[in-house]
Amino acid sequence: MAGGVVVNAAGGKTYPGHMTAFVFFTCLVASSGGLIFGYDIGISGGVTSMDSFLQQFFPSVYAQAEASKDTNQYCKFNSQLLTLFTSSLYLAALATSFVAASVTRVFGRKWSMFCGGVTFLAGSALNGAAANVLMLIAGRILLGVGVGFANQSVPLYLSEMAPARLRGMLNIGFQLMTTVGILAANLINYATVGIEGGWGWRVGLGLAGVPALVITAGALALPDTPNSLIARGFNEDAKAVLVRIRGTEDVHEEYDDMVAASEEARGIEHPWRNILEPKYRPQLTVAVLIPMFQQLTGINVIMFYAPVLFLTIGFGDDASLMSAVITGLVNMFATVVSIVSVDRLGRRALFLQGGTQMFISQIVVGTLIALQFGTAGVGEMSKSNAMLLVLFICLYVAGFAWSWGPLGWLVPSEVFSLEIRSAGQSIAVCVNMTLTFVIGQAFLSMLCTLKFGLFYFFAGWMFVMTAFIALFLPETKGVAIEEMNLVWSQHWFWGKYVNVDGGGGSRRGGSNRRSNGV
Repeated sequence: MAGGVVVNAAGGKTYPGHMTAFVFFTCLVASSGGLIFGYDIGISGGVTSMDSFLQQFFPSVYAQAEASKDTNQYCKFNSQLLTLFTSSLYLAALATSFVAASVTRVFGRKWSMFCGGVTFLAGSALNGAAANVLMLIAGRILLGVGVGFANQSVPLYLSEMAPARLRGMLNIGFQLMTTVGILAANLINYATVGIEGGWGWRVGLGLAGVPALVITAGALALPDTPNSLIARGFNEDAKAVLVRIRGTEDVHEEYDDMVAASEEARGIEHPWRNILEPKYRPQLTVAVLIPMFQQLTGINVIMFYAPVLFLTIGFGDDASLMSAVITGLVNMFATVVSIVSVDRLGRRALFLQGGTQMFISQIVVGTLIALQFGTAGVGEMSKSNAMLLVLFICLYVAGFAWSWGPLGWLVPSEVFSLEIRSAGQSIAVCVNMTLTFVIGQAFLSMLCTLKFGLFYFFAGWMFVMTAFIALFLPETKGVAIEEMNLVWSQHWFWGKYVNVDGGGGSRRGGSNRRSNGV
């Protein structure tokens, strides 16, 4: 492919280069930022189902759960203080996302990842040694700061380092590591719940320091992205990194386009103000709705509270934790499906198939619980119905893992022009963390109030978001980030906002052919 660029089906450029061992290694290490996010999701749900943890920090919740064993199953764990332990992390991540955007832009992607690792390490130490609820919440806040930095920088890092035609596969490494973290946490929960003396929860919370050390050390070893280096004036370093990650000396066209993008970005003094301009409306809409919809799938309430949920529907302590391990395995292996197929089938196909599968699964899960417990929440689930329930929860998790899970991070990270990229990613993280906090905080109360209707509630949102993808999201596979505005300009709806020939947000011309995005 030496000698220049070619034009792809979307009208953008395809630059020379191939997958190199170096770019694979850098993306693998950066993806480990997903470990801290996933590990926390898995571990927090596990420890909140352990009797020893509840007895020490939430005795009223433990007493309520014991008293409710033979009565209303929907309300046995309903406690705002307990959900605050879980969801406070995401409130801290929300606040951090704005600071992280500036750190990522001014100091580079790698140093933002480093900040995330260090603060997550401090939070894990505080939680592992916690003596009271205040220490627990303080540790969760530090963990949230770490998650805020990592979720801001890692998806951007992966999208900017990866060749355009492999960007989906490499970026989904973040989600794969998230699922590995969830699975590892579930296994640790299962292994530590029976420790004599009731201190197994300390092991789980303290071991969060391991993934934190991985991303901290990894960030020190990684180079920054060419885009970030150019934006900060290190042009020669950027060119050297670009040659290494593309595996060819013929990087002049891509490098020149990056420099041009950076020069245009320097003319933007107020990216937070500029992102509100009409020409950025498609990207802003995606930055808000995609992460919002990702949380309204209901996945985090399944992953946060899987052990609690399984206890609620009649599983024993060990059985509930083992069921969470099963869903963690499904989550991880289904994410591999997404890695293999995202750059072949495209983003839209996975969104639409996964959304349909999740919609059907939520309806079935809600119906099974309704038939067993009704509105009174009293009953005992038979073994056959329990296995059927776990099956459809696994189908639901699989659908998420190859669609909204990875693509909810990939798509917002790849659609923004350089001049508003950090601000756009910050908005995506902010929306994600806000909805995660709200739903995490409200879930147990919603389960108590809506009962089995909660699953119909999330199914309704699945219908809405799948329709949005079908109508309003264009296909972005194989398109260079610097050429992404061409995709928006050709969309049947968004084309009226983005005009590449008329200054609608792109410095290069291109076809004004309209398409429906399919």
